[in-house]
Amino acid sequence: MNIALDAMGGDHAPEINIIGARNALKLYKDIDQLYLVGDSEVIGHLIKEHGITDSRIKIVHASEVVGMDESGAKALRRKKNSSISVATDLVKSGDAHAVVSAGNTGAAVAAATVKLRTLKGVERAGIATAIPNEYGICQLLDAGANPEAKPQHLVTYALMGAVYANNVLGVDRPRVGLMSNGEEDEKGTTFTKETFALLKHLESTGRAPFDFIGNVEGHDLFDSKLDVVVCDGFTGNIILKTCEATAKAMSKWLKLEFKRSPFRIMGAAIARGAFKAVKKKSSYEYVGGSPLLGVNGVCIIGHGGSSALAIQNAIRVARETVSLEVNPHIETALTEINRP
Repeated sequence: MNIALDAMGGDHAPEINIIGARNALKLYKDIDQLYLVGDSEVIGHLIKEHGITDSRIKIVHASEVVGMDESGAKALRRKKNSSISVATDLVKSGDAHAVVSAGNTGAAVAAATVKLRTLKGVERAGIATAIPNEYGICQLLDAGANPEAKPQHLVTYALMGAVYANNVLGVDRPRVGLMSNGEEDEKGTTFTKETFALLKHLESTGRAPFDFIGNVEGHDLFDSKLDVVVCDGFTGNIILKTCEATAKAMSKWLKLEFKRSPFRIMGAAIARGAFKAVKKKSSYEYVGGSPLLGVNGVCIIGHGGSSALAIQNAIRVARETVSLEVNPHIETALTEINRP
C-alpha cells in the first residue's frame, strides 16, 4: 500500500507532518511507500535532522503551498505545483492509493473532486467527521465539502456514511439521523423535509444499508445511539467548529476553577486519569482525519492544527479506508439502491 502525504499542509507543517509520518511507518509495516510531497530541500533537511532512515519514505518535490487563508479552488488553479495538487496527482496516476492532507480543506476537496472525480452515482462528495458519543462514534456528514447541498446529496451521504460505519467501525446495521430543529417529522425547512421523505422512501424499499431513525437535534450527537447524522456542509461545518470551541472553552474554564483553591487542586490531581480519558476520547488527535467520501480514490483530511499524533492517525485512517475497500462497498450499495 502506498500513501501520499501533503508534507506542507497544516499550521505546524512540515516538521510535525514528517514526525507523524515517521511514527506511522514504525506502526504500520504494510505501508510499502510513503510519499512526502513538498519542498524537497526542506523535507530532506528535516529527515536528516530527525535521523529518519526508513527506506519506504520517498520525497516528491512540489514548489508551491496553498495557504490556510486562501480560497481552495482558486489557489488550486493558480498553484498547479502545490503540494496538495501533486500529492493528489500521485493517487490519480495510481502511484499512491490514498492522499492525506492537514492543509487547506477547500484545496484538498477541490483537488480530489477535480482530479479524481466522484464515484459512479455520486454527485457530491462529503466529509465524514467522527463525533464521539456515549455509544461510540457518530459520523457527521457532510462537515464542509458541499455547503449548498440538495436533498438527494444527503441521501447519498447517508448511504456512504453507513457503508463507512459498517466496514471501518464494525457497526452491523448503522442508525442514520437527519439533522433538524426538532425530532417531529414535520419539523425543519423545505430542504430537510424533502430529504426526510427521500430517506424514508429509501428505507421502505428494503435496499438501504441502514436504519433511518428520522430527525435528530444537536444533543443527539452526544447522547443518542446514532452512527451517522447527515446535513448540508454549511450546517455540518458550523456544528463541528462549535463543538471544538465548546470543548476548548470547557477545558479552559475547568483549569481556572481548579486553581481557585488548594482543595480543588488536590481533587483535580485525584481525577487526573478521568480527565485524560475524556480528553483522549474527544480529541481530534486520536481520530486523525476525516475521509472525503464519494471521490474515486481515498482522500483523508486532517485538522489544520494537527500534531504529529494526529498526522500518524490520519495515515492510519487512510490505511484502513484503503485496506477495507470502502469505495468498492459504496459502489455496491449505490448499485443496490438504484437497481430496477
